[in-house]
Amino acid sequence: MKGKTIVLGITGGIAAYKGAALCSKLTQAGFDVHVMMTEGATQFITPLTLQALSRNPVHTGVFEEQNPNVITHIDLADRADMIIVAPATANTIAKMAHGLADDMLSSTLLAATCPVVVAPAMNVHMYEHPAVQHNLRLLAERGVTFIEPETGQLACGYVAKGRLAEPESIVAIVCDMFAESARKPLAGKKVLITAGGTVERLDPVRYLTNDSSGKMGFALAAAARDFGADVTVVAAKTTAKIPDGISLVRVESAEQMLEAVLSRFEQSDLVIKSAAVADYRPVVRAESKIKKSGDRIMLELVKTTDILQTLGERKTSQFLIGFAAETGDLDHYAMDKLQRKRADLLVANDVSEDGAGFNTDTNIIRIYDKDGLVEALPIMSKLDAAKRVLKLASERMTQTEAKEVRE
Repeated sequence: MKGKTIVLGITGGIAAYKGAALCSKLTQAGFDVHVMMTEGATQFITPLTLQALSRNPVHTGVFEEQNPNVITHIDLADRADMIIVAPATANTIAKMAHGLADDMLSSTLLAATCPVVVAPAMNVHMYEHPAVQHNLRLLAERGVTFIEPETGQLACGYVAKGRLAEPESIVAIVCDMFAESARKPLAGKKVLITAGGTVERLDPVRYLTNDSSGKMGFALAAAARDFGADVTVVAAKTTAKIPDGISLVRVESAEQMLEAVLSRFEQSDLVIKSAAVADYRPVVRAESKIKKSGDRIMLELVKTTDILQTLGERKTSQFLIGFAAETGDLDHYAMDKLQRKRADLLVANDVSEDGAGFNTDTNIIRIYDKDGLVEALPIMSKLDAAKRVLKLASERMTQTEAKEVRE
């Protein structure tokens, strides 16, 4: 971690005292730590303590310029490899969500382009308040990474969720994030991803489809690209921005998607079926526009070929990940789908939850393998969720390869 600059923002909650331990451990890990404290934070812990631990000046006021050659909050925003806000109070989270810049920390955050990590700490009722949850979702949509508060004894006397994560846990997560970005766990691998919603035409102007935007599929593609993979996306109808550095194959129907995937399946190392594929298609597609006649019209539908199941039956060495969008009883349906379709991992979400449905920039996913639930992730950006899925997949693939070598 040497050579990496971290701006540590400490805000005015009782957990500010843990900021000293966090600062110390980050410095010991090799980071160049620059501390910013809100006025409230200075009521709980002195700037001198943080200065001694970080070996750098501590910044408390946006007008306290110590170097006439630079504007400090812009300079540190440019230099920072990461900004960590810990503890993050409800007030600071609200400032971040709504773009306020009335102190040193909020001004620096508004000018920053580096990754931002936020570790909330507050009373459980404050944390669960709709306004705070709304602000957390807004920030997650913008790519902010959250370190969830822990459950335990709170300063107010409650035993509930709201405690700042322990400094050791925060440092471990931060180091892991830097290590992840430095290495390429999927280097040399061919990754095939499906995205978007398929279109099943009734006639030249009408069709059956779904609400998928392709955001999750393209997030997976961007993450796989950043992990060093050679990425191909087979995409149906999408509205999301297409990431750079990938190969894109456009299709329309479920049958076209099946053909495109099968033609590339044997050459792939990792296949992720994140597209929302139609389960049924019209038996007959009219060659010209169907004219209105009568009060009712009858449509006869036939089942489409199940792409995930077909891949599960044909896979040899490929690592196969399926997706399931449900509206309830998530564990049951996810495990049933994983087992029937022979997937190695299955990622499920309840699309009826706020922040987890179609067209959102966030997701709330649960990841399963043959033994059951592997990991339940809180609300986060789809890109962050994609990275977690790919990290787990790359670890499983490495374990399999190592086992084959031993055998």
